[in-house]
Amino acid sequence: MPEVQIEIGGRNFEVACQAGEEHYLYAAAKMLDEEAAVLAAQIGRIPEPRMLLMAGLMLADKTAGLQDKLREAEDRLAEKEAELDQMRTAPAPEAQRIEVPVVPNEVVETLAEIAARAEALAETVDGARAG
Repeated sequence: MPEVQIEIGGRNFEVACQAGEEHYLYAAAKMLDEEAAVLAAQIGRIPEPRMLLMAGLMLADKTAGLQDKLREAEDRLAEKEAELDQMRTAPAPEAQRIEVPVVPNEVVETLAEIAARAEALAETVDGARAG
């Protein structure tokens, strides 16, 4: 089990960890050291146990806030996934029936014949007026 030297709040600590986990320990120690630096800037020098406790509580508070945000994001994601699944499994909308008026050929021919007679009648009337 490797022993790692870390620095938190200007104080050195020797900590044991599992082999291969050293980078995690260094990252955690860096986060704790950053919180300790905030405390030192605000309060000044404080006893080591109190500094570690306060820095740990500050990190725990940040972590709790991030967990809440993560839960909210997971809930929103679950809602969106449910909506997406519902859309995917919903039956396709029914086809709409659209009726296009079609005039039968017999009607078209009859209308053309009526129009021709009307024109002929109009010419006859115009000829009678002129004469």
